[in-house]
Amino acid sequence: MRRLAIFGATGTIGDNALDLVARHPQRFSVSVLTAHGNVEKLAALAKQFQPNVLVIGDEAGRRRLVECLPAFTGEILVGEEGLLAAAAHEVDVTVLGIVGFAGLKPALASAARGGILALANKEALVAAGPLLMQIAADNGCQILPVDSEHNAIYQLLQDGRVCDTVDKIVLTASGGPLRTLNKAEMATVTPQQAVAHPNWDMGAKISVDSATLMNKGLELIEARYLFDVAPQRLDVLVHPQSIVHGLVYFNDGSVLAQKGSPDMRVPLAYCMAYPDRIATGVPPLDLAAQGRLDFEAADRDRFPCLALAEAAMQAGGARPTVLNAANEIAVAAFLAGRIGFAAIAEIVEAVLQADFDTAADTVEAIFAADEKARQLAKKMAEN
Repeated sequence: MRRLAIFGATGTIGDNALDLVARHPQRFSVSVLTAHGNVEKLAALAKQFQPNVLVIGDEAGRRRLVECLPAFTGEILVGEEGLLAAAAHEVDVTVLGIVGFAGLKPALASAARGGILALANKEALVAAGPLLMQIAADNGCQILPVDSEHNAIYQLLQDGRVCDTVDKIVLTASGGPLRTLNKAEMATVTPQQAVAHPNWDMGAKISVDSATLMNKGLELIEARYLFDVAPQRLDVLVHPQSIVHGLVYFNDGSVLAQKGSPDMRVPLAYCMAYPDRIATGVPPLDLAAQGRLDFEAADRDRFPCLALAEAAMQAGGARPTVLNAANEIAVAAFLAGRIGFAAIAEIVEAVLQADFDTAADTVEAIFAADEKARQLAKKMAEN
């Protein structure tokens, strides 16, 4: 029986992780559940899975949880302090599904505790990859990637390590909902269009990142740190069907590809039960019914966010942190209707051109770079 902590329990990652728990009650128990503001759903999950610890975003949410759960005898914690306390709670697997930079501190705390960290928060690796990986190594924490692409690469490498026989790692991208639009058409894209992902059921922010291909750029940075691989050995290939999730090219000419239906329960099950494999409820992949698999090069002219992310990856230091922060602000402004779609890349590029310290080797330096980038991006989004 593995004890689980699920951070972001009311989101898409939490939904899929808890679906697997419900399918395998003899294998998993839930010790920690966290949510930012969805009190009603968190209360319902607490009744179903009986955790020992709950975390909610603010004190008002805590009071509402107490009202909803009069018989609950565990701890109800609040805010960032509560998340960090919950991250120190003794569990076997932490599923980290918190979206955005807010997931960084819980990721660092979970890595410091040890065990398995099933990481679905890409910003933690983007903003603090070297620091997170070092803390994990020092404390015997095994980081397993939940992102389908990185999970695919981890499986293809078998132990997550890139050896000398690996020539190149390729992450696939669906191309998102705007794959076939030209630049003029993109200029008028609405938030509703941008979040309408053709293959994956995701939150609004990550859906917009998919539409700009920033999501794939962030994933390249993730892979650079997760697998300790040089940027020039990483690439992106657009694959609209989202059946092939990643490819590894070897020096003998062999290319291995991991395939599966686009369902987050597949990579989550791999992480939660590692090294075992468990049934997920996902129908078997029927390649004959699929009929065809298409691939095309990524267009960095139509999708400049991908090129910006690659440049930040090459530069290293604080640049990935700055990239992530500026993008979060720009995407939020776009979703709120304050800027147009093309302005997302424009704001990110302008912020990256500002003067930042190159070091990002401490928590303090990372948060300082993040805050400076956010303030610059906010000013640009308001003008």
